Amino acid sequence: MALSHLNLLRPVLCRCLPPVLRTPLVTGSRVSFLPEASCPMVLPNYARHYATKKSKAKAKGQTAKVNIKGALVEDIISLEEVKEDMAAVLTTLKDDFSRNLSIRTSPGALDHIIVTTKDGKFPLNQLGQISMKSPQLLVVNMTGFPEATAAVTRALQDSSMRLNPEVEGTIIRVPVPKVTREHRENLVKLAKQFSNKAKDSMRRVRSNAITQVKKSKEGVSDDTIHLIEKQVQQMADGYAADIDKQLATKTKELLG
Repeated sequence: MALSHLNLLRPVLCRCLPPVLRTPLVTGSRVSFLPEASCPMVLPNYARHYATKKSKAKAKGQTAKVNIKGALVEDIISLEEVKEDMAAVLTTLKDDFSRNLSIRTSPGALDHIIVTTKDGKFPLNQLGQISMKSPQLLVVNMTGFPEATAAVTRALQDSSMRLNPEVEGTIIRVPVPKVTREHRENLVKLAKQFSNKAKDSMRRVRSNAITQVKKSKEGVSDDTIHLIEKQVQQMADGYAADIDKQLATKTKELLG
């Protein structure tokens, strides 16, 4: 009976004991160890998982995002107004791109130019009638305000479009530069200037917001101040990324 019980327990003992302690097979008065092949040893699978360099770098590069509800800090600063000011900077950049960096010629290409006269500042299209004679020539008729002809000419010369107007009485002829590779590259340089100007404006908005927050430290915990500053910086970084995207898109468009 004991022998039969031992034989039944043999598979269990084989899995648990090391090779040197194999379950003996008892037959009568002889004791013999089972062959190692018939009693395979199953070792526990100990696996330690280490963080890879890639996963460590990814975790290091990630910054926890802050999302503060404006209503909770409205007594300190209006985050909605800060967001509107930053959005206005991006809108101005888009307007500058569309007005000053268009390769195609149209009468509306001169509408945005501001003319300074003794009576104040006016958009060019309010002082003269603009028409297109050919893809390379725009004409400004100053019959309605002949006294502003000189001021309009100066405004055209000083504009970012680098125009060289020709005056004949009350008619101003404005040759449009041909779309050469050099002209395209000059427009790209101008686009970078506009984007840098936008980033400067964005930094001023961020700086003004943080200054306002720091002035409200009285009665506000340092942790709250830190979170608000982090939120403002996070907003500024987002809009700065949008400025870079606008520049990349415009550069690709200008270089064809």
